[in-house]
Amino acid sequence: MPPSPTVLVIGGGAAGNALTVLLRRAGIAVDLIEAKDDWNATAGSGITLQGNALRVLHTLGVWERVAESGFGFDSVGITAPDGTVLHVQRDLRTGGDELPATVGMQRPHLQRILIDAVRASGASVRLGTKAASLDQDADGVSVRFTDGSAGRYDLAVAADGMGSATRAALGITDGPEPTGMAIWRVAAPRPAGVTRTDLAYGGPAHIAGYCPTGDTTLYAYVVEDRRDRATIPRESYADEMRALARHYGGHWPEITARITDPARVNYAWFDRLLVEGAWHRGRVVLAGDAAHCCPPTLAQGAAMSLEDALVLAELLTSGRAWDDALFRDYYERRVPRVRAVVDASVQIGQWQLDGVRDADVPGLMARIMTMLRESP
Repeated sequence: MPPSPTVLVIGGGAAGNALTVLLRRAGIAVDLIEAKDDWNATAGSGITLQGNALRVLHTLGVWERVAESGFGFDSVGITAPDGTVLHVQRDLRTGGDELPATVGMQRPHLQRILIDAVRASGASVRLGTKAASLDQDADGVSVRFTDGSAGRYDLAVAADGMGSATRAALGITDGPEPTGMAIWRVAAPRPAGVTRTDLAYGGPAHIAGYCPTGDTTLYAYVVEDRRDRATIPRESYADEMRALARHYGGHWPEITARITDPARVNYAWFDRLLVEGAWHRGRVVLAGDAAHCCPPTLAQGAAMSLEDALVLAELLTSGRAWDDALFRDYYERRVPRVRAVVDASVQIGQWQLDGVRDADVPGLMARIMTMLRESP
């Protein structure tokens, strides 16, 4: 580690925020820049956090706030499209026995919790700011920012998301690729009987599911074949989601009746990304969605980003030199685990696209969750 090291974190999502908190805890000076003026504090409907994500949030010191804000549960239900419960599976507590298997929460609430942790850490934060250029030499990175200022850092970490401009600027050609599926999501009031995630396979959508996010809230989603977003008027989003959701029974009629505001409905494609070979170029390192992303069929996107931050922070604060060997170790520790999650997440969706009725989805999920119980 350089004496009095300085780090630039590019991107204030899960990976960037978590890394900032962990590095500041070790006394490392961190500047965090985020392109959006609102720091993504209001974006998104809900998020499902598996135990391995909760383990990192516990390490960050925010677990109690997450538990208070979200809804914890330990099982998942499989239903027929009409709502008949076919099977209830107890989930593995991948974060350890002291944490629930899963917490659902409103995504903006998680972001605000992480924002508060970054602010409390003493990091320097600038919103509405991007890195305009990064010039490297053997000792560090000189950065010019879009606000006209400049800075010099021992390391820059690109945690600027799936469409990372930093990744492209480094000459890394890997980028997200659509898998063929898309998802409609909405935040809605929670029917009293919803106390876990239930998933319906079949019907007009590939998957119809919901996840409780608090005492009175949930988020619901339906997955369909990918469509050209340009052909779907934004004002029709509620109608489009409701047209799919109305075919499902159980708690769905109550949920569907509340899908009325198109501004509260989100539509997104499923994408796959795994940067191969190395996650660094010189003194710039990728983390989170800038390095990998996957469909949410295993609910592991945020967890993998949080784990990246944990592992990278551990290596950067180990006393070792910040050199190619350290950054290769980061990649080699993360890539087998991330690859397994990305491949399994894509495979579950592909089985559905192909209409494979005897696919061993429960077996694949169980193997991945058993792996994730081990520390990253």
